[in-house]
Amino acid sequence: MSYIGGLLEAYKSYVSLPWQQGLAPAQRVWMAIYPPELERRLRLQLTEFEIATKQASHAWSHLDVTTSFERWMAQHPYRDQYFESPHLLPGSLATFADHLAEEVRSALAVQSAPDSVVALVGVGTLFGLGDAVKLSRLVAAVSDAIAGRLLVFFPGEHEGNAYRLLDARDGWDYLAVPITPEMRSR
Repeated sequence: MSYIGGLLEAYKSYVSLPWQQGLAPAQRVWMAIYPPELERRLRLQLTEFEIATKQASHAWSHLDVTTSFERWMAQHPYRDQYFESPHLLPGSLATFADHLAEEVRSALAVQSAPDSVVALVGVGTLFGLGDAVKLSRLVAAVSDAIAGRLLVFFPGEHEGNAYRLLDARDGWDYLAVPITPEMRSR
């Protein structure tokens, strides 16, 4: 079985279990972890994750943040100045982080039932945007708005409670539930 096929089977196991109510926001986050080089294969299988969610009697929606930075920059009143002097951009990245958090919060508000799944795709595009736009900060900023589960498709590695986006050296500790193909037999 392929890695993504195994990940899908592990996800089916998690999504079909009875969901514990009253969990802390951080525990309502699921991280579907896969090697970064499998991004396109994962995206081809998103419909299968949706089908598995609906077969388990849960609502599904997904948000792709791949082009969120580009769309934000296109609307920014100082975009031309940033293109002329890119060294000025890092000062505005906190504003982008707030914008992105609001985008995710909006998606979570649409699926506000306690039996819903909101899948977040494209988080690898946040890599390299600086400390203000880290995935760990994004998840922390929106976790109180998660009614059901936030499924983050995570291109990287996981060991213990440490997550490393795109296999970067720096990682972070987080209480999310990791989902990997190895976990399908549990």
